[in-house]
Amino acid sequence: MAVAHSLPAEAVIVDLADFDTRSGSFAERALFNNRLVIVTLCFLATLVLGYQAFGLKLNAAFDKMIPTSHPYIVNFLDNRSQLAGMGNSLRIAVAATEGDIFDAEYLDTVRKMSDELFLMPSVDRPYMKSLWAPAVRWTGVTEEGLDGGPVIPDDYDGSPESIEQVRVNVERSGEIGQLVAANYQSSIIFVPLQDKIAETGERIDYHALSKRIEVLRAKYESEKIRIHVTGFAKVVGDLIDGLQQVMMFFAGAIVICTAVLYWYTRCLRSTLLVVACSVVAVVWLLGLLPTLGYELDPYSVLVPFLVFAIGMSHGAQKMNGIMQDIGRGTHSLVAARYTFRRLFLAGMTALLADAVGFAVLMVIDIQVIQDLAITASIGVAVLIFTNLVLLPILLSYTGVSPVAAQRSLRAELRDAQDAGHGKHPFWAFLDLFTQRKWASIAVLTGLAMGVVGLAVSFQLKIGDTDPGAPELRPDSRYNRDNAFMTANYAASSDVYIVMVRTPQYACGQYDTLMAVDALERELQQLPGVEATSSLAGLAKTSNAGMNEGSLKWFEIPRSQDMLNAIITRAPREMFNQNCDLLTVYAYLKDHKADTLASVVNVVEAFAARHGTDEVRFLNAAGNAGIEAATNIVVKKANVQMLFLVYAAVIVLAFIAFRSWRAVVCAVVPLMITSVLCEALMVALNIGVKVATLPVIALGVGIGVDYALYVMTVTLARLKDGMSLSEAYYRALIFTGKVVVLTGITLGIAVATWAFSPIKFQADMGILLAFMFVWNMLGALILLPALGHFLLSPKTRMPTVSALVEVA
Repeated sequence: MAVAHSLPAEAVIVDLADFDTRSGSFAERALFNNRLVIVTLCFLATLVLGYQAFGLKLNAAFDKMIPTSHPYIVNFLDNRSQLAGMGNSLRIAVAATEGDIFDAEYLDTVRKMSDELFLMPSVDRPYMKSLWAPAVRWTGVTEEGLDGGPVIPDDYDGSPESIEQVRVNVERSGEIGQLVAANYQSSIIFVPLQDKIAETGERIDYHALSKRIEVLRAKYESEKIRIHVTGFAKVVGDLIDGLQQVMMFFAGAIVICTAVLYWYTRCLRSTLLVVACSVVAVVWLLGLLPTLGYELDPYSVLVPFLVFAIGMSHGAQKMNGIMQDIGRGTHSLVAARYTFRRLFLAGMTALLADAVGFAVLMVIDIQVIQDLAITASIGVAVLIFTNLVLLPILLSYTGVSPVAAQRSLRAELRDAQDAGHGKHPFWAFLDLFTQRKWASIAVLTGLAMGVVGLAVSFQLKIGDTDPGAPELRPDSRYNRDNAFMTANYAASSDVYIVMVRTPQYACGQYDTLMAVDALERELQQLPGVEATSSLAGLAKTSNAGMNEGSLKWFEIPRSQDMLNAIITRAPREMFNQNCDLLTVYAYLKDHKADTLASVVNVVEAFAARHGTDEVRFLNAAGNAGIEAATNIVVKKANVQMLFLVYAAVIVLAFIAFRSWRAVVCAVVPLMITSVLCEALMVALNIGVKVATLPVIALGVGIGVDYALYVMTVTLARLKDGMSLSEAYYRALIFTGKVVVLTGITLGIAVATWAFSPIKFQADMGILLAFMFVWNMLGALILLPALGHFLLSPKTRMPTVSALVEVA
């Protein structure tokens, strides 16, 4: 937001020979006296980093999405090797559109798919399950005692007799609702994934894995077979597929910002130069990331958008100052040096405020958000050079259109003259808010909106508010697949696992199993829990089976010998090899925040009542358990992040203004906007989670720019003895145009995200556009209204105003 000048701040120098090249700061002399070297180095850096950008990968890592130091996740990681497939896995449902699964062609399709999936890299093969897996067995009571075997017997040959035997085996397997749908029209292939590909040690390429799954789906889907896939890996793969369309939005943002800037300046060459420098900043960012060993993930891929938009706004500041100096007749090089001299520190302060909004995200113990903070910080660092240094130097060569420069100067002088006579209608309307009547209305309205927004914001949910993957559109292929899973399987894809630690070889003791059974009963009472599974439940079923199937014996046997006999036949996922870890599975209807919170509360309360030094009930594993831990961290981080970002912004504002009254005027509108943004999230049913957590911090960090520039000029004029109305009107005609331009440019650029196929990008676009526009309105309306009650002509001028010459 450049500060315009109604009279030249420095001498108008037409002939470059009349300019003292030794004037200015050391930084100015070093840069502008070596312009060709700087431009050449920047050109070479752009070529090198542009080449490096081709090596940038778009991927994600499961571990980066979770808060690794949270106690729940520590428990999960400590036992991860014994909980294979319980964190990161795929569930592939093969559905028969005609008849049921007891069909030779259907079973053959499942076999072929299972074989291909088994051979895929990154699959944790020993724990893979399907109807064809030898570990999927049936157990039955016969006249001779218990009998059992694999669900699909070794002598299966596809004959009607063999298929009938498979039907009987499925009914006795206990897999109905888990691997087999209750309506017998589909079955699951469960595919656990490794942390890293065992053969190469490399991280999983989720985009490549998702493509393999899609190839498999296309190969085996037919009129008789439909395939549905869910799991973290598929969500990430679909996100990356959708984000490849982001380039269209990036191109759209460039077009929109260019159009708005050209409409304001009417100078094609300088407009294109500002756009080019902002694009260069993005190229440098994308090139530095792989150079420094970073990747883009689906959550940080939006940062280049923000870097470009911020670059455009700061570029407009520099161009505005140079254009007005050239309009007075100043040589383009001298005009560029004058603008650099006046605006570098002010621009640096504004970019530091932007950086604060990013930097506070580092305190959040989720690596994907920390990576976003680092990526954005690199982007801001790049902008300091490309837009505060490179752009003025390039403009010193190209200058601006003389016609556009004269038009800008005439408009500025006309507005300055109007300050003493008839005012420009729009600026005159804004100036009304320095008067008591309008100021009172604005302050009371702002406070009322803040109070209402605060009341609504208390309903803000932490975590997902919709079933499926909220990052994707409700009608996306993934969410349709998830809806199929939820409708057909009691053992849903949302699995919450409680780990029960015991002494070695004590997991099968009677007292332990009785405690586990009690926990299961409490979990089963929750409306969000569809089913549970544990060794205790298996012991009851097996005990009845060993007693001719009589339900009178459906209880945990007291005989340890009987328990030992049951344990030897139990699936390995229910306990570990040393028999010192039991797992209790809770299959949830969804992973909404309320569902997860209810399970966490029950388990925590039960552990407090029944846990001992020898038997400990530990939260939590499974995808739902991990998400519950993430929600807890996000809830804490949301408060912590807001506190830190506002503390940092207040410190920066106080350093700039040296007046607590001015700080209040600048920061209160930001706070009201933050509260209203949370209320908007409630209205749009958007929860606070990894994808949306950074929005408010980013909005505050960028939004404070408006207040910084408006308040700087206002305080400078108050120190000169002007009234608040005169001082604020001067600020409006000097900075108001670019404040509005910046708000419109940023708002429009991010608002285009609302059309993204990725829902979380659309949500961020709506929320950021709201914050940018409302922060702009707060700086133009609520700031002067508060100033009426707090500021006076004796208010001290900010330190940065020494760098901003105003007439």
